[in-house]
Amino acid sequence: MKPKVLVKEKIAAAGIEMLKELFEVDVLLDLDQEGLKKVIGEYDALIVRSSTQVTADILAAGTKLKIVGRAGIGVDNVDVGAATKRGVIVANAPQSNIISAAEHTVALLMAQARNIPQANESLRSGKWERSKFGGVELMDKTLAVIGLGRIGTLVASRANALGMKLVGYDPYLAKEKFAQLGVERYETIDELLPLADFITVHLPKTKETIGMFSDEQFARMKDGVRLVNAARGGIFDEDALIRALESGKVAGAAIDVWEKEPVTDSKLFAYPQVVVTPHLGASTTEAQDKAGVMIAEQVIAALTNKFVSNAVNIAPVPAEVAEALQPYLPLCEYLGKALVQANEKEIENLELEFTGPISEGDTKLLTIAVLKGIFEDVVEEPVNYVNAGIVAAERGIKIKESKQASSHDYVNLISVKGVGGQGDVSIAGTLIGKRNEPRFVRMYDFDIDMVPSPYMAFFRYEDRPGMIGKVGSVLGEHDINIASMQVGRKKAGGRAVMGVNIDSPISPKLLKQIEKEAGIDEARAVNL
Repeated sequence: MKPKVLVKEKIAAAGIEMLKELFEVDVLLDLDQEGLKKVIGEYDALIVRSSTQVTADILAAGTKLKIVGRAGIGVDNVDVGAATKRGVIVANAPQSNIISAAEHTVALLMAQARNIPQANESLRSGKWERSKFGGVELMDKTLAVIGLGRIGTLVASRANALGMKLVGYDPYLAKEKFAQLGVERYETIDELLPLADFITVHLPKTKETIGMFSDEQFARMKDGVRLVNAARGGIFDEDALIRALESGKVAGAAIDVWEKEPVTDSKLFAYPQVVVTPHLGASTTEAQDKAGVMIAEQVIAALTNKFVSNAVNIAPVPAEVAEALQPYLPLCEYLGKALVQANEKEIENLELEFTGPISEGDTKLLTIAVLKGIFEDVVEEPVNYVNAGIVAAERGIKIKESKQASSHDYVNLISVKGVGGQGDVSIAGTLIGKRNEPRFVRMYDFDIDMVPSPYMAFFRYEDRPGMIGKVGSVLGEHDINIASMQVGRKKAGGRAVMGVNIDSPISPKLLKQIEKEAGIDEARAVNL
């Protein structure tokens, strides 16, 4: 019998026709969650967009499911973890809307600069108010592009063609790429805020980016600045933005994405200088067609036992290789995450060393896992085992692998070093025991022995009596419990590193306080 495909949300007709050539296809757009749960057991593949919630219950009921296809970029509505446990591939269409999203950003830039929506509404209501809707030119104005992934890069090239001066921030993009794009590079967001006439953000949605533009950041901006957010909802703190609008600090804003969607009522709607759209970044005929065709191709590949290039939860290597390396993948992702957070500076080159029997085989998958950890929470687009290498290449990061046959201290050891203009940061890890438990065994060139945990912190300082107590006291005063602590040093009274596993995250403000009160040279939080 032919495999069966359920199309739960509308996709391009071309995509459906591709599927019908090979499979039995049902298009059931009116199914609710309960209805989906009742019928999903009949299908080998499910295609959705953003409205359908593919929960663990739905996946459990889909006993024949081989793939869930998300016709778009994000997979927030799919329980990827539950799918992975059940062996269900989750695939998306990550490049289907990048041009549409970039063009919508430029459209919002122009719309607010020339007050186009307000003038349109005024004229339609029977008024002729030319003087009321005077705008500003984009030519020779400074545009700050914060986040230069695929979409941010396209926005920069289009703004360059409009004659705008470009400044940018992206610590994960090589200096050479900035030069190629014609973007003046800044090491911190705070440095470029006072320079910008316009600011557009292209960042992922993380705990760090939600609300990252608050009163403090608005105060640093140039008077009369104009803002665009077509990336992720909530990056601009709404209350702080309103205060900046009322004070005149912000002359205008254009918002396409919202912290909670759909939204039909917002305090921002009351401000005529704010242009709002209902998440239209991907809403073009071309983007929808690309998404439908792309996801149809992914489903066809999965159901014909071919490589699924946009899978977010499987690795692009032979099954036997993946099986041998599987225990090391979480460790490598942890190493990548810890490296980029412990560094907090640009990484221009990445050096990986594999020591022990693990070095005898193909270590490409392990390198990809490290890259996935590095980029997963710092770039706008979703990063997986398929595209992590591409993301690194696009950002001009050079990767060097080396191998050694044996290690004096561990059966296998994986070492990662980030090399940048501000210095090097290194970290190493291994697996311990029959359960293959991951361990961090080196940080900043100091030997340690730490179990990776959701919340960690590392402190570098001059070794002297009382340092452990000082750090513990400050954390205790802020109700942050230390689960375990490790100290690494090479000699008494020299440099040392302290690592702590903690039960809750440490804020940047508290890290600064610890540096000041405990005499710490450098404090870094790592959230895994």
